[in-house]
Amino acid sequence: MVFIVAEIGINWDGDFKLVKDLMKNAKKVGFNAVKFQAFDKNITKNHPESNRLLKSSISNSNVNKINKISREIDMEWFCTPMYPDAINFLEPFVQRYKIRELDGRPLLENNSTSLIEKVLDTGKEIFISSNRSPKHSKFYTNKKIKWLYCVPKYPCSINDLDFSSIDDFQGYSNHCNDISAVIEAASYGIEIIEIHVTADKSKNYIDNPVSFNFEECGFAINKIKK
Repeated sequence: MVFIVAEIGINWDGDFKLVKDLMKNAKKVGFNAVKFQAFDKNITKNHPESNRLLKSSISNSNVNKINKISREIDMEWFCTPMYPDAINFLEPFVQRYKIRELDGRPLLENNSTSLIEKVLDTGKEIFISSNRSPKHSKFYTNKKIKWLYCVPKYPCSINDLDFSSIDDFQGYSNHCNDISAVIEAASYGIEIIEIHVTADKSKNYIDNPVSFNFEECGFAINKIKK
């Protein structure tokens, strides 16, 4: 069995009706869980869409409502905390966490290390995405961690993917704009796949360049399960 995650991320735009529809459709086409992100003002301050990012972030003020919706639909949700304090308000609600890619940049890697260590203190499972073999990491042998191959280029093409070291990973996090990349990744026998989802590819949701609608996702999930 493959654990398939719908990355809602920031494509719900802070709209609770939309997020409920996204969760419902994710469950309908066969996703096992949905995932969000948690920012703070310091992280988003230089981003041109800072207000939208914060509106779409899981926070102390909306986490109960997100959890209530997920329970109504019976769909697991979890989150990528971008800063350590986010773990404090996420902890009562999530079964696992996702940490963004380690790609060799010292600032990102140092921040990721502090997040990983704090999540490990919770005793819960962590998904960590990386474009390098995780054998480089001091956390590689930790049994609480599942490693996801991910090309951080946003979006990347099918030609940017290199599955030659996929055996070092347990999963794949997709940033490719070709849905066949997800199906190819599954063919290597991995146990986790993450796909960005959108309600409407014609709109300007921030993550749309790497997202797929539910018809496309349903097609890919059916292929994966077969």
